[in-house]
Amino acid sequence: MTDDPGKIPAPAIDLYTRFIHGEIWRRAFMRGVGRYAVGGLTATAIVDALMPNYALGQQVQKDDERIRASYVTVPSPDGHGSIRGYLVRPFSADSRSATPALLPGVIVIHENRGLNPHTEDVARRFALANFMAFAPDTLTTVGGYPGDDYRGGQLFASLDRAKMTQDLVAAARWLKARPDCNGKIAATGFCFGGGQANALAGILGPELAAAAPFYGGATPAAAVANIRAAILIHHGALDTRLAADYPAQVAELARHNVRHEGHLWPDSVHGFFNDATPERYNPVTAAQAWARTLEWFNEHTRVPVPARS
Repeated sequence: MTDDPGKIPAPAIDLYTRFIHGEIWRRAFMRGVGRYAVGGLTATAIVDALMPNYALGQQVQKDDERIRASYVTVPSPDGHGSIRGYLVRPFSADSRSATPALLPGVIVIHENRGLNPHTEDVARRFALANFMAFAPDTLTTVGGYPGDDYRGGQLFASLDRAKMTQDLVAAARWLKARPDCNGKIAATGFCFGGGQANALAGILGPELAAAAPFYGGATPAAAVANIRAAILIHHGALDTRLAADYPAQVAELARHNVRHEGHLWPDSVHGFFNDATPERYNPVTAAQAWARTLEWFNEHTRVPVPARS
């Protein structure tokens, strides 16, 4: 994002974004970053810096005693048949009771490479914020996230996109219907997941209370009128393609009187929230976007406690 020596140039980051979106082949990506191997940077160093390091992006350990997590498979008759996901709840003394506290649910949708460790970590962060989070893996029927983003992207491209969306609809409805959910759910996601959070808002209508898509494509125009969720939009101001589409996205929501709020976060590229990719990650705006997301979901998914008479 800067021209400082040792920093990865913005055009190289854009090449990585195009590569992970499947817009260019791996060979073209490797050849392209070579053009920016100047000032002491080698092409290998640039590629290594751009690839995710999931150890860096783990804020909540998998065995953190404050949470309880498990993998659950959900039926999806209109999709690929089933979808497996990572379910996380906060753990407390109340959790051990026969009737644990009812919590709002959050569907956390991965990028276009499957349920990687970063997305699971985000689900754990929601649990620590007193939500029940479910992070589905759209790669379930091809073996799940393979442990490698490149291979994950190849598997992702092999699947029917409409069925993937139906898998996520099934996951959202399953979460909402759980006896330990308060009946209100929200959706968030990143890149593909952000677009799917927007899509779920149009599909689910009043079944979804809120959505906070991160750098995702807008809800299809024909479905905007069906949105009843409150929409919180996160884009990086340097994510030129999505930033260019942002005014039309907001105008369409306003035209249909959808409650919404939008942010073009400064000095932020596509993927600015992902702390597993440090050359894209912006710690300042990521923290701000996270805080606003929690505020938004708390506002729209918490069931008010009736006043005592």
